[in-house]
Amino acid sequence: MDFITLPTGDFTLKNVTLPAALLGQDGDLITTDMALSGGRIAEAPIGPEVDMARAIVLPAFVDMHTHLDKGHIWPRAANPDGTFMGALNAVGADRSARWTAEDVRARMEFGLRAAYAHGTRAIRTHLDSIPPQHSISFPVFEELRESWAGRIELQAVNLVPCDMVAEPIFLEIAKTVAHAQGVLGAVTYPTPGLDDDLRLFFEIATLHGRDADFHVDETLDPASETLRAIALAVDETGFEGRVTVGHCCSLSSQDPGRAEDTLGLVAATGIHVVSLPMCNLYLQDRGPGTPRLRGITLVHEMRDNAIPVSFASDNTRDPFYAYGDLDMLEVMRQATRIGHLDHSRSDWPLAFSAAPAAAMGISPQTLAPGASADLVIFNARDWTELYARPQSDRVVLRGGAAIDRTLPAYAELDHLMEVS
Repeated sequence: MDFITLPTGDFTLKNVTLPAALLGQDGDLITTDMALSGGRIAEAPIGPEVDMARAIVLPAFVDMHTHLDKGHIWPRAANPDGTFMGALNAVGADRSARWTAEDVRARMEFGLRAAYAHGTRAIRTHLDSIPPQHSISFPVFEELRESWAGRIELQAVNLVPCDMVAEPIFLEIAKTVAHAQGVLGAVTYPTPGLDDDLRLFFEIATLHGRDADFHVDETLDPASETLRAIALAVDETGFEGRVTVGHCCSLSSQDPGRAEDTLGLVAATGIHVVSLPMCNLYLQDRGPGTPRLRGITLVHEMRDNAIPVSFASDNTRDPFYAYGDLDMLEVMRQATRIGHLDHSRSDWPLAFSAAPAAAMGISPQTLAPGASADLVIFNARDWTELYARPQSDRVVLRGGAAIDRTLPAYAELDHLMEVS
């Protein structure tokens, strides 16, 4: 149940707490009033007033790195040992055996319903595209994008190994992505032909007018430097589209001087980084003993180099991450704890709203007058209160009106989880 019932129509939220950065101001949290009129944030008080007792208000979230197509297969395809290879093998076997259009559609729809109830307004999902899966999942995605229009704005990225770029089938995949108005993607590994593959990748992306989104260095091996290769390829080719890189875990284990030099290249090319702290914590440094490393990339150093950074959910109840529910508040909470975002800069709230929106090329979401009243309101007055509890009684407004926050029941997917 929502912690407070708000009026319908136009009204004014008295005494709310807002991150200053989302008003374009310096500082941390500020207390003020917020008027809502015609589905937008208004300049002046209007309608009945509601005392919010300093409740925190955030803009609806943007979750720019997810895997809706993998979501919720854990009951039938668990990771046998919690490792990265265990995840790859489990997903590969399940995809080959089970990923029909009906199966993918049901699980993607389930994930979207949860994300919407938690307060997300936009999602970018990576779609496994090893043939023939691209011809199954992308049409399903396009159907869901249409049916969810006005609730969640959706983007799709194909997911294949980068060494597939030189194969003829990649041209077919690129056409599928372009038809879906998606983003061209790949996973980069330190292979001998990577530089040539990247140049060809950007040539194909330019041909189809697509932005780029890579899975990068999802390992703690310091010798994995494909982020550096991507930055050099962007500079060499003059690629003009937006480039996003996710994970970048190996930076955290590299020589600091070498890592800083790579960050300089990334900054010079305008690459956007998305950190996936929950999945990386789950998979990285897993072995027979106690893990030593968290797997998070160098988010503080990136921001110090003026590199845009976002945080996102990544996987949900699948072999790459056994938990999660596409709740961006959980991502905020865990990113703060894992990455020590507290006691640092005050503009981190942008990494869950305005920064990923810019990387996706969609409309920004702020808390300034004129912005859409797509808001999430929490029964908390400061950051420690916000992160101390699940906030299951939050209020989600879309266009200034409270939505039904009922979450889908896991039992709805039971018919898909039977293991032969």
